[in-house]
Amino acid sequence: MMESSVIPCKGCNPWQGLLLTASLLTCWYRTTTAQVTIESVPPHVVEGESNLFLVYNLPENLLTISWFKEGANMDHKIAIYSLKYNIAVPGPAHSGRETVYPNGSLWTQNVTHDDTGFYILQTRSRQVKIVSTTYIHLHVYTSLLNCGRHPTSAQPTIESVPSSVGVGASVLLVVHHLPENLQALFWYKGINVFKNHEVGRHIIAKNSSVPGPAHSGRETVYSNGSLVLHNVTWKDAGFYTLLTLTTDLIAEIAHVQLHLDTSLSACCNDVTSAQLTIEQVPRDAAKGESVLLLVLNLPEDLQTFSWYKSLYSSHIFQIAEYSSVKNSTTQGPAHSSRTIVYSNGSLLLQDVTEKDAGFYTLQTLNRVFKTEKIHVELHVNQPVTQPFIRVTSTKVTVQSSVVFTCLSADTGISTQWIFNNQNLQLTERMTLSLKKCRLSIDPVRLEDAGEYKCEVSNPVSSMTSLPVRLAVMNE
Repeated sequence: MMESSVIPCKGCNPWQGLLLTASLLTCWYRTTTAQVTIESVPPHVVEGESNLFLVYNLPENLLTISWFKEGANMDHKIAIYSLKYNIAVPGPAHSGRETVYPNGSLWTQNVTHDDTGFYILQTRSRQVKIVSTTYIHLHVYTSLLNCGRHPTSAQPTIESVPSSVGVGASVLLVVHHLPENLQALFWYKGINVFKNHEVGRHIIAKNSSVPGPAHSGRETVYSNGSLVLHNVTWKDAGFYTLLTLTTDLIAEIAHVQLHLDTSLSACCNDVTSAQLTIEQVPRDAAKGESVLLLVLNLPEDLQTFSWYKSLYSSHIFQIAEYSSVKNSTTQGPAHSSRTIVYSNGSLLLQDVTEKDAGFYTLQTLNRVFKTEKIHVELHVNQPVTQPFIRVTSTKVTVQSSVVFTCLSADTGISTQWIFNNQNLQLTERMTLSLKKCRLSIDPVRLEDAGEYKCEVSNPVSSMTSLPVRLAVMNE
């Protein structure tokens, strides 16, 4: 498609200028054999923005132009435009935000996620016969695309930095997406919110932290919600729970698992070998792969062990029970054909899906009827989708500024910028946002001209955007 500038018109807004341009182009370049085509402007639209379906090659001598959502019938009609009377009549699917123009284009303001779907443009001749039917699909991206901004309803998440720590080292449990109207936050050792398991709390109004019954003297709770543990020991391994409380008394809970790595420890003794642990193999699971929950240091005097798809060892959540006396496995209500339990305690999950994500519990019973319980949380990663770049302008002058924004529908991703097919080397004139999804250049120089791309990745996949070329001109 040829590139054309918008024809200026006095008193017109940019959309009307664009429509005028399209209307004139339709007159200049129309051919009898050209098919009707529709272009979405912009090509990627986010909730709250406006979208224009720009129509090309509209047939001549038409009676009406009709737009439909999902199906070409009266119930799905958005609007019909009569060229004879030069008037648009809304249909049952009209929301009050749509406008149909004489050149066939459809403008929708303040789009929402419900606007996603197929749209149908149908034209009829003066003999009331259908001349053309053209389809286009609109995908409305959510507000998560606003580069690092998250809805206020986003639940808190916790990241362990580093992800695996050795004995004697320190680890920071970083909290993301704390509520804006936070009143207090509480940290607990384990998965349950019990008073005697409280490590510490932070009260926002007093800007003070208070240790709890489970405080060892090595933990510090910060006002941003994060918890640091110094001089980590083997007893520190396992789950930690964060409870947040807002001023309107809404409570939310988030969990994180602290992993200890023997290869990072100064020494390994018999104490470590006696610790019952579960290792996820591979550590980062992708949808469709197999995941092994590998059990280490299973008790030697074992009588039975059971796996549960839950934090709780209730029979309804039981996957299977293994008896060492009978050397047999009994399937539970939560068992599936993709699940295999081994005699060494390990659990294999095949062809994992999002439904497999969550907490798993292993409970052991020895010959003196002593029970031990351990938990593991499985994360199933989806392959990332292709991001796209929004730029304030693709043609700028020297000494001006430009902002590139890498937009992605995925969460939990890392962002990398690419300039002329090489990793971008930042200069003192370039600034990245906290999550690296927004790149600002101020002031712009001639050497900044070129091709920009962004790459998003998670632990199992990566995708690169289509390129955006920046032209830099002298003033």
